[in-house]
Amino acid sequence: MAKIKITQVRSGIDRAERQKRTLKALGLRKMHNTVEVEATPQILGMVKAVHHLVKVEEVK
Repeated sequence: MAKIKITQVRSGIDRAERQKRTLKALGLRKMHNTVEVEATPQILGMVKAVHHLVKVEEVK
């Protein structure tokens, strides 16, 4: 399974509670924090929900 690198580029402040929880579930705690995760359908769905707050890169 492919891996992706997710970086938080915008703040979760003044966002819906659901989006804040999604960021936390992805493992993002602070601005410019980066996590590497497997690109499962569940993770990709969470990324889609907060795509305006994160930057996604494919890890080779």
